[in-house]
Amino acid sequence: MARPFYVTTPIYYVNDSPHIGHAYTSLAADMMARFARLQGRDVKFLTGTDEHGQKVEKSAENAGKTPQDFVDEVSQRFRVMSERLQLTHDDFIRTTEPRHIKAAQALWTTLIERDEIYKGTYAGWYAIRDEAFYQEAELIDGKAPTGAPVEWVEEESYFFRLSKWEKPLLAYFEAHPDFMGPTSRRNEVTSFVTGGLRDLSVSRSTFKWGVPVPGDAGHVMYVWLDALTNYLTALDYPAKMPTSDGYWGNSLHLVGKDILRFHCVYWPAFLMAAGLPVPKRVYAHGWLTNAGAKISKSVGNAIDPMALIDTFGLDQFRYFFLREVPFGKDGEYSETAFIQRINSDLANDLGNLVQRVLAFIQKHAGAEIPPVQEFTADDAEILGAWKGVLAQMTDAFETQALHRLCEHLWTLVGDANRYIDLQQPWSLRKTDTARMGTVLYTLTEVIRHIGILAQPIVPLGAAKILETLGVPLDARQFTHLETHPLQSGVPLPVPTPIFPRFQKQETSELSSKDTIDTHPGGKASS
Repeated sequence: MARPFYVTTPIYYVNDSPHIGHAYTSLAADMMARFARLQGRDVKFLTGTDEHGQKVEKSAENAGKTPQDFVDEVSQRFRVMSERLQLTHDDFIRTTEPRHIKAAQALWTTLIERDEIYKGTYAGWYAIRDEAFYQEAELIDGKAPTGAPVEWVEEESYFFRLSKWEKPLLAYFEAHPDFMGPTSRRNEVTSFVTGGLRDLSVSRSTFKWGVPVPGDAGHVMYVWLDALTNYLTALDYPAKMPTSDGYWGNSLHLVGKDILRFHCVYWPAFLMAAGLPVPKRVYAHGWLTNAGAKISKSVGNAIDPMALIDTFGLDQFRYFFLREVPFGKDGEYSETAFIQRINSDLANDLGNLVQRVLAFIQKHAGAEIPPVQEFTADDAEILGAWKGVLAQMTDAFETQALHRLCEHLWTLVGDANRYIDLQQPWSLRKTDTARMGTVLYTLTEVIRHIGILAQPIVPLGAAKILETLGVPLDARQFTHLETHPLQSGVPLPVPTPIFPRFQKQETSELSSKDTIDTHPGGKASS
């Protein structure tokens, strides 16, 4: 039986509308969920919204709305984003849902029962924007390390005995080197814990918008203790306890690097203290930058993901961010790079490969899957190339090297284009039609391989490729790469371009030359 797979995005904070960073994390999680399903694994993909805290309360007040009305409205925008991105999530969680409040309070109660939480008084620096506490030594020019303003807070508070878990955390990190990635982030977290942990304030009494602390109506739970519990809520905690097998034992939290501390220090400490297993892996991606600056509304360089999808297309949007940005590092966005990448890789390489082969078959091979005579060594080599490519893609999947996963598939696309140029079916049409048929069959079969492998990356285009080839919906798993070859004689429809080149209308030079060349001997102009 295939291993389960549980992949989560961070639950997105609803103080504002979705932006490109939210879309980026969601697409990465979606790509991994799709890949695992194609492996035949039992997948659960979770996303959702984080709706409590002082920042939300203030945003609601500024908008002239009650906190519940405010979070209802903003959470819906994230649902709309998920629909526009065509995410394949299995659950969308909200921290204002009764099931989540029940789970968060159950975790709190367990920590109280195990003497991991006590009551005291908090005095220190707090950043409302980050919903985070900072020590004096962490401040930079009087601000949080993130640049957020901080304020001095003194109030009655419950504390979690975080200091108690310093050595157990370090021991766990050493025994489980794959718990967090990439390596640079693991070193950062380890250094933070080694520097010493102080007990953590886990309740607030100066505002009311949060999960009520069980047995003490004057306090609400610290938003991060509340929010992190969502990963358990979606697995029916506390009715079902997480175990080291099943979904929890095969879990992957995808997060931005700015919230790594919460997921790799506070979260495992909460779980250990409650006697619960730690998730299998946390992976932190980098920031998207625009002209070298982190993309954010506060900086004024925000990019609307919906506008990009409207302009370029969903697959094109997915491909650029999954291929161009090394997952785990910061990545630069520019419109020029976007257009160059999608025109080169999607239109020229993959789109033109499919179009030139299928158009040639329509015109010169009876508009059906051609007959096979005998495979040569060259044919056999490219027909078996998917095995090595799938192995490479799987390795990249396991290490979250998502850009490499795309890159490995495109080596097969390039090999297929070179195979056409080497075999020259347009010349064989005049000299050896039987050999031409075998070459064209080989190409259609390789295109089937590419279509199946491309589904996690460009699902709409991949579905169109497979539909054009007549591949049934129940024959598109990775196991079908070897077991369901195309059958000669199956009619093929007139092909339409899978990935047309993007033409920037206001640039006449681009408009005059950006066409798809379907001649079997050439690629699209560039």
